[in-house]
Amino acid sequence: MKKQILVADSYRPLYKQLMQKLRGDIAAGVYPINSRIPSEQELCETYRVSRVTVRKALTELTQEGLLKRHQGKGTFVSIPKLCKDLKDVNSFHDACRMMGCVPDTRVIHAQMVRAEEEDVRELLCGEGEQAVEIVRLRLADNVPVMLEVNRFPARYAFLLEEDLTRSLYAILEEHDIEAVQALHEIALCYAGPSQAKHLGVNPGDALLSLREVIYDQHHQPLHTSRQSIRGDRFTFRI
Repeated sequence: MKKQILVADSYRPLYKQLMQKLRGDIAAGVYPINSRIPSEQELCETYRVSRVTVRKALTELTQEGLLKRHQGKGTFVSIPKLCKDLKDVNSFHDACRMMGCVPDTRVIHAQMVRAEEEDVRELLCGEGEQAVEIVRLRLADNVPVMLEVNRFPARYAFLLEEDLTRSLYAILEEHDIEAVQALHEIALCYAGPSQAKHLGVNPGDALLSLREVIYDQHHQPLHTSRQSIRGDRFTFRI
């Protein structure tokens, strides 16, 4: 590898510069997923920096989940995790594209159902009314990531006529409806038989559970969402 000298007098610390270069090489495919990156000594020689600088860069990239270390074998490129920023309301499609993954959606079912107590409380549905239930499996690069159950008030029944493999938020925006705020609850749960089947995990495996109530631009309840998520493929930023 051609030697590259980092800028010692830059306002950015050397280890941050090295992190940026390694991220760029990984994104460009120089180091594919599961491949081994150069050793600490090789990185020291390539970038003409100290072992302390290299170790700090590798430690932070490992903490971010971009790299993984195997004792006695070296440091390898991890399968990237999707990251959802809970400060923003964005779609799964957006999260995938921001991480360079290809999103896909499989509709399990979409139908009108009787409103439950939480629908009355959170969506302001009337007693005895119906709600729109949309259950979908979300995939990134053909790998199952989450199983989601979305419920909308009955006035959103038009969604049942749409292509639900698309982003729901993109469909709603076409009807001048915008998701602008969310309340979140995160917990640990365990895969039941149906969740395990759809997500490609074993029954009883630990999953992340995300409950959300989403509000529109008029501060009215838009929908609720229950997501069962593979923690090895998804993370949250708060």
